[in-house]
Amino acid sequence: MAHFRSFSTPYRQVVAALAALALAACSPQADTKPPAAPAPIAPGVPSAPPPAPTPAPAATIGGDGSAIVLNALSTADLQAASLKGELQCSFSTPTASPLLVATGFVASKQAAQGVVKVGDYVEPVTTPGGFDAMTKGAAFAGQGKTVTIALTGAAPVGGGESPGYPATLTYDRADGARLVLTGLWTCGP
Repeated sequence: MAHFRSFSTPYRQVVAALAALALAACSPQADTKPPAAPAPIAPGVPSAPPPAPTPAPAATIGGDGSAIVLNALSTADLQAASLKGELQCSFSTPTASPLLVATGFVASKQAAQGVVKVGDYVEPVTTPGGFDAMTKGAAFAGQGKTVTIALTGAAPVGGGESPGYPATLTYDRADGARLVLTGLWTCGP
């Protein structure tokens, strides 16, 4: 220690600074290297698909400002409606099934009968032409409303005897309000 005291003050400051640098070099440091580039995908190997977009909730446009709320029809709703017909069509979305159900007779000019559930009320709708007139979409009329089904794709989704087709349901209320939903239109037994 006595030997260290014999050094001048500037020398002591240099030794102290070097000691501080040595300690700093031994302490953990943040990695300052840039992140590595992602590995290239081998040819012929598909990359992961981007996540599917979340559909925006449907909103009522126009009218008196009150929302059009369509709810799924229950088995009890359909039994109480006592729809007449040999075959049926239905419109469903990924979150509500079914929103509209209609039945009709094949090769008939008798109107097809259907129902929609607006809020908590099951309301009747009809379209001319029986079952055959509904298979490619239809316009249903009811008190204070028109419900139009329009196919948006030619290829069925899924298989089986009665596959669904991509479609939109447009609900137009007498006051000018409109609600458009995207889903599947399925017709058959």
